[in-house]
Amino acid sequence: MEQPVTVGRATRSLGAEPEASEALADLADLVGEALTARVTLDEQGRVTGWNTGAERLLGYSARQMTGRRAADLLAEPIPVRGGLPTLAGLPRWNGDVALRHHDGRKLTVRVLAHHREPGTGAGAWLLLSALTRRQPRPALDESLVSWSFAQSPCCAMAIYDTRLRLRRANEGMEQAVALTEEEMLGLRVAEIVDDEAGERVERSMVRVLRTGEPQYEENCLRTPGETREHAWSVFESALRDAEGTIRGVCLSAHDMTEQFWARKRLQLIAEAGRRIGGTLDVTRTAQELADVTVPALADFAGVDLLAALDDVPEPPAQALPPDGPLLLRRVAMRSVTPGAPEAVVTAGKVDSYPEGSAPYESLRAGRPTLHRVTDPAFTQWLAHDPARAERIRAFGIHSVMTVPLAARGTTLGVAFFVRYRNPDAFRHDDLVLAGELAARAAVSIDNAYRYTRERATAVTLQRSLLPQRLPRQAAVEVASRYLPAGGHAGVGGDWFDVIPLSGARVALVVGDVVGHGLHACATMGRLRTAVRTLADIDLPSDELLTHLDDLVARLNVEEEGVETSGDVGATCLYAVYDPVSRRCCLAGAGHPAPAVVSPGGRVDLVGLQAAPPLGVGGLPYEATEVVLPEGSLLVLYTNGLIEDRDRDRDIDAGVHRLREALARPAPSLDALCDTVLADLLPQRPADDVALLVARTRALDASQVATWAVPDDPSAVAQTRKDVVAQLERWGLSDAVFVTELVVSELVTNAIRHAQPPIQLRLIHDNTLICEVSDGGNTAPHLRRARTYDEGGRGLLLVAQLTGRWGTRQGATGKTIWAEQTLSLQ
Repeated sequence: MEQPVTVGRATRSLGAEPEASEALADLADLVGEALTARVTLDEQGRVTGWNTGAERLLGYSARQMTGRRAADLLAEPIPVRGGLPTLAGLPRWNGDVALRHHDGRKLTVRVLAHHREPGTGAGAWLLLSALTRRQPRPALDESLVSWSFAQSPCCAMAIYDTRLRLRRANEGMEQAVALTEEEMLGLRVAEIVDDEAGERVERSMVRVLRTGEPQYEENCLRTPGETREHAWSVFESALRDAEGTIRGVCLSAHDMTEQFWARKRLQLIAEAGRRIGGTLDVTRTAQELADVTVPALADFAGVDLLAALDDVPEPPAQALPPDGPLLLRRVAMRSVTPGAPEAVVTAGKVDSYPEGSAPYESLRAGRPTLHRVTDPAFTQWLAHDPARAERIRAFGIHSVMTVPLAARGTTLGVAFFVRYRNPDAFRHDDLVLAGELAARAAVSIDNAYRYTRERATAVTLQRSLLPQRLPRQAAVEVASRYLPAGGHAGVGGDWFDVIPLSGARVALVVGDVVGHGLHACATMGRLRTAVRTLADIDLPSDELLTHLDDLVARLNVEEEGVETSGDVGATCLYAVYDPVSRRCCLAGAGHPAPAVVSPGGRVDLVGLQAAPPLGVGGLPYEATEVVLPEGSLLVLYTNGLIEDRDRDRDIDAGVHRLREALARPAPSLDALCDTVLADLLPQRPADDVALLVARTRALDASQVATWAVPDDPSAVAQTRKDVVAQLERWGLSDAVFVTELVVSELVTNAIRHAQPPIQLRLIHDNTLICEVSDGGNTAPHLRRARTYDEGGRGLLLVAQLTGRWGTRQGATGKTIWAEQTLSLQ
């Protein structure tokens, strides 16, 4: 029999520290090197190594065999199984070989041959044969088998008979269930483990007895006397006798607790990656952190942010106050108990944490901290906070983790993790996991703060560039709405405007700059300013868009090579309404067609001429003119109102819903705007939306007076008399002096410097407008007359005595106008 080896000797022989030669000598002594015949061959089959075991096996010494061909020892050719490659192509070969002993005897030897890789510094082939295999096989050592079963360190094992009654259990099984083998004898698994897991294992054992196939289970059990739950991989396999009859079931269980929790931690990190930071919302991101960790990691989780962060969009660079307590605002929490009754601070409230408290010290250290409620520092803090101490006693809280929330060098707050229902105390692995989850959440919270700050800046800029209040004018009654985009899109470049024009007319404008963000806002501001400037010189709708198209094209040229979001692009709709003629002249540049609602409630779209967006060029812009009955609604909007790419809603469907919303009666224009937005838009629209609704008015014929003026200087006096008489009829005697002077100057200039026909028109509404039209194209210029000049002072007086004045070109001439504000008379 083999010689017994003491544990101490085995440890010394197989340890990692002895010198190499001593270790090899001890190993050879331990395993009995001479009990194996070891032979090495080169690629040509010549012997390069011959040990003592080989000498004992075949009777040849190493000196006799070194350099000889190994094939010389063969008594018979080596049998090669059909279909196998040659020996030189095999990584390993094993089989029986007939060899010739030194004394001439034939020996049949079982050989294991390893083919070694070139360049290893050893022989190409290593041939092994165990000398003990040639000796009679000893009887089964029952003691060794018994010891191996009872002391197996790799798993917990138990043997059950065909009635599923325990017959044997090793030390591992005794430790796993905290019972001795004697205490478990004759009991079933479901009786030993009073848990659902025991019942599942027993059902698997029944399947083993019926089918003979092995079964596998994964269970989590808490060993009596331990607070930590263990994860087990359980295998059940059949035990058969020599005839193959199943005589019992072997149950082996491997403790996979560390691997199980490592897998759970990886799964929790992966889940956190999916669930945390999906939105750029601070509160929602903090709540996502709490939701992910309860109950997977903790029984209660709370997220507190520095209180200052609620007041300003810029997080403070300093985490701890120079003196005084730390103020934290609770923004999120989650508990395994409905209503989170264990929370001392409710959501939205600010709590004060003094120096020495767990949150304060965690932020001071800048790292996660783990506490038992019995720790001296923790109890000292609770001594000054009786309300918190009472909650801890009431719920049996025993373990707490505090984890700072910090990102990009900025401390944002702290997260709390508490256990009371789970009896296992937090461990270092839990602290590392909590730190990883908090770091992910902190980056997302910081991103949300940065997005909120940038969005607030963009929205402020956007709103400052939009009309703060719509101007007073007599042509239309207006209502408007602007909604910035929700979600991650950021504010865009949608805008609207209402611009009073000469002759009581009004310009209605809606535009949309491509893209989102500060660049789109700035571009929108430039285009809106350009539109107001071009409108001030009374350009027709199509000409105004042509000039605006040139401007956008120049902007694209200027921004070539500049790091922006892309080329400048925009759409625009420009409409001019005249309350005297009730005509509306519209022109669009790639913009959705406006809707017109008749006084009877019929909704139609204005058929605009197709035209490209601004900056594209290629096609001219053409105007469309429609006559609008008094009380009609003209509805201008951007494409964000009728198109939603996120919900796959096409424009036609959006237009249909818009027409349905406009067809319903509304008590006011503001109510109509609210109805349209509620019917067509989600709570957080994916794109900016601008909406402008105008109800048309018409001036009565009695409010307009028109005279054809002869091309004769003597007609000026009669014209003045006619104007005075009209003002008397309107009850505007206070405006006679200024109006006489204005009419005299404008009519005289037309007769002297222009061409017929000459026409004078007075319009009386909220203001008094005087217009003189002629057939000439030369516009007058305001200048300051010198001391001895006989003329040049007329237009200067007109400009000083009236509120506004100007010139507009027409198809067959020009019109010079002046406007007086009657309320100031």
